[in-house]
Order: sequence, then structure tokens, then C-alpha cells
Amino acid sequence: MRVELISKLDLLAPHAEQWDRLAGGIPFNGWAWMSTWWRYYGVPDEVARSAMRLYVLLVWNRHDELTGLAPWYLDTSTARGRVVRFLGSGDVCSDHQSVLCQKGEEDAVTQALADWLTEQRPGAIHCWDLMEWDGVDLDQPVMTRLMEQLAIRGSTVHARPGPNCWRIELPTRWDDYLAGLSKNRRKKIRRAQRRFLDNGRAVLHSVRKISELPRAMEILIELHQRRRRALGHQGSFASGRFTAFHRSAVESLLRAGQLQFHWLEVDDEPIAAEYQVAGDGILYAYQAGIDPSRLEIEPGHLITIALVRGAIQSGYRSYDLLRGDEPYKTRWGATPRATRQIRVVPQFASAQFRHGAWLAGESVKQWVKRGWELVAGPS
Repeated sequence: MRVELISKLDLLAPHAEQWDRLAGGIPFNGWAWMSTWWRYYGVPDEVARSAMRLYVLLVWNRHDELTGLAPWYLDTSTARGRVVRFLGSGDVCSDHQSVLCQKGEEDAVTQALADWLTEQRPGAIHCWDLMEWDGVDLDQPVMTRLMEQLAIRGSTVHARPGPNCWRIELPTRWDDYLAGLSKNRRKKIRRAQRRFLDNGRAVLHSVRKISELPRAMEILIELHQRRRRALGHQGSFASGRFTAFHRSAVESLLRAGQLQFHWLEVDDEPIAAEYQVAGDGILYAYQAGIDPSRLEIEPGHLITIALVRGAIQSGYRSYDLLRGDEPYKTRWGATPRATRQIRVVPQFASAQFRHGAWLAGESVKQWVKRGWELVAGPS
């Protein structure tokens, strides 16, 4: 196995099709999502006084075939050193992230990556001081093996539980889905269907063409921001960079066949909107907004009925509600999927010194309270 570091986006573009093949249908790991994220977030952050550099590792087998890919960037600051993170991290909150790997090559790929990473010496241009990974699925075998391989080579590995992701496993028929919910939930859904959806008072609009995206985005942003402000929050789209990223991302996703974008109108007025990313038979409910002045008709409830029913009719096998342990998710029949946060520190002195300062800052009591556990490595 041969590992190649790529630090310029234009050098990765020729590998976009292979990248998506390795992503296995998870859109948050795909080329459209991650390359768009880098174009908007891969710039110096003067406020945080940090610098970012693309740090994507390609793993080639002896036949010169791309069999693995680590979609990372390096975030450098005086206080923390060089930190390796996944593309798509931060306020975008990409879920289900992982090192990408051809099936059956997990051991070879993770061994090659661990070898390359631990060969980097302090002071070298490609060296790193910390790996920080957020929202990694607990049952993700490639990440587990990479952690093990790094620990074998002397790195210190810590992990703690992250917020659950929640997923609804969809049957082939809407009535079968309803049968799995509580009696009260079924009654509420059927009442809403009769009152709004079945009589045409509520109409679901879906984006089919690029030219329809600007209007859909304006509706979503307006509803999302109004709802968040009503709750006393700033709202995600208050960030210009966040907004610009999503305007571009939805276009890239639609071109790639990975976007579902809908808004619901009642009495000809938009009351709810949601955009989802799609891949390998799964819909991921990413971003939504509702009209806070129409809460009496429960716009979030109405659009969820329409979207879950539509997903079943379209043959999707799962509806993923992503990260966060909000109570409403269980009411829709979603079940939790555990995630974890991971920290990896190489064995050389400067990195271990920073790690020691982090431990001291956490204090033993807080370290345990926050759920951090030493997975492997020197204590």
C-alpha cells in the first residue's frame, strides 16, 4: 500500500468519481459535500487565529488502484498545534463521517495510514499534534481499526460518547409504518392527514430543477431564522459563511442526484421547509424551518408526515434524523445509533506536552464526568 498526501483541491478533482465510490452512498462523505465545504471553510480564520490546510490521504494498492481515502484537513494554531479533523466539521455538523475504504481492505488501509501518520516526525511539514474527530459512529469498523493501529504504534487514544444519531427503518407500506407507532401518534397523524393533506389544503412542493433552488432556499432560510429568533437564538443562517456554503451545496447535491428539497404550503402560504441529502436508499433530514406564527397547526408535524410517507412511496429503506437526542425522534419510531468523539495524540514529546496540559485543564473529575476514557496508549 502507498499513501499519498494531497493538499490542493484541484488535484483531488480527478479522483471525484473514485471518492464517491469509496463513500458508499453516504453523502456527508461524498465529493460534492466535502469539496464544497472546503471551498467555503478552508480559509484562514482571523478570529480564531488559526490556519487550515487540506490534508487528504489517498491509499493506493500495488495495482495502483485507489482503495482508501482519509478526508481530512489540518487546523493549525499556536495554542493547539496541528489538529487533524474531518472535512465538513464544525458548525456544518456532518454526520456518519469516516475514513473511506474499499470493502475487504479495512486492515490494509488502516495499517498503511497508521504507518504513514506515525512516521511523520516533529517539525516536519506533514507532522500533526492531535486528531479530533466528532460524531463518529460507534459501529464504524474502519475508524475502530484505525484507532487500534495508531495505539499499537504508540499514540494515546481517548474516546467519549457523543450524541446519538436517530434513524427510522422504513417498511414498504405507509400503513405498516403507522402500525409501529403508538395509538395516540397514529390517531394524531390520521387526523392531520384528513384535515390538511388528503383534502388538498396542504400542498408539498419539491425542487426538481436548479432554477427552483433559489426560491426554496429563501423559504427555508426565512422560516428557519424566524423560528430560531422566536426561541431566542441567533439561527444557523445568521452566519454568512454557513449560508453561502448551503446555497452552493444544495446545487452540487442536486446535480449529483443526492438532494431532496421540499416546502409545505397551507392555504397557499409556506409553513415548513426541509432539505435532505440522499444516498444508498437512505434519506438524511439535514436542515428545516417552520413558521412560528402557525404553531397551532403544527407545521413540523405536517411536513414530517408528508416527507416520511413520500420516502416510503419512493422506496427509501431508512429516514435518518441525524445527531441530537431530541424527544420527538422516538415518537416517530426512530431508534438511536451511538456515536463517539475521539482524540488521538502521537507519542512525540511536544504533542504529549500539549496533551498533558489538556488533561490538567480538564481535571480528573471533569474528565470522568464528561465521559472521556483512555482507549489505549500511555497514561
